[in-house]
Amino acid sequence: MSELAHERRGSGEPLVLIHGLGSRWQVWQPVLDELAEHREVIALDLPGFGASAPGDTTPSLDGLAGAVEKFLARQGIQRPHVAGNSLGGGVALELGRRGAVRSVTAFSPIGFWGAPGRVVSRRVLTASRALGRRLPQPVARRLAASAAGRTALLSLYYGRPWLLDAQTVLDDVAGLVGAPFFDPVRDSLADHTFVCNGALEAIPVTIAWGTRDRLLTYRTQSRRARALLPTATHVTLPGCGHLPFADDPRLCARVLLAAIEGEA
Repeated sequence: MSELAHERRGSGEPLVLIHGLGSRWQVWQPVLDELAEHREVIALDLPGFGASAPGDTTPSLDGLAGAVEKFLARQGIQRPHVAGNSLGGGVALELGRRGAVRSVTAFSPIGFWGAPGRVVSRRVLTASRALGRRLPQPVARRLAASAAGRTALLSLYYGRPWLLDAQTVLDDVAGLVGAPFFDPVRDSLADHTFVCNGALEAIPVTIAWGTRDRLLTYRTQSRRARALLPTATHVTLPGCGHLPFADDPRLCARVLLAAIEGEA
């Protein structure tokens, strides 16, 4: 199996960061420097996303979690802290269920949706990918270059999309459009719902949700998360969207560092 693309910074207890469906490790870029002042941080591209080849990984939540476990073993990392966003939050929770990590922090994780929310989120992501494929490059560059254009393109994903820089927007769209595992992983989640087990109750778990999350909606899905994980720490991110790290980097970094220390 080819190695997973990743960014590794800092020193200390390792913290592994896992992106969402159609994303890449760079989604964590706004918080990496602050986290690396306190911990060794490993932000990775899941198989079939970003710069990581699919390899022999099964395109499913279990397959992706297994690929991360194998990556950690090859890197000599044992039971790290792990954080994930969206699909990555689901992978992080699965690693916690397997007893493979010391703590879990999940930002807007999958699995806490009802049937309508699951269908809508999959359709929105699919439509976004289709738009990215059809959008002529000159038009995409013009939209990404203006705050109004970034807001029009990305308000479903970010609470403050105007804060993004143009090149990041273009690179993220290219990553979404080019991800070979997007369709099969999306389809594998058609019936997925979160199920807790005793292993998660034995480690610190933090669930963070942005109040402007319009993809996995804050009001309903964070409420289900609180009901299904009553022993976890639940954090609200005011003004943040589904991808909160660029919306409020300092707050997200504080949540991650506090979660590692069990103080969130």
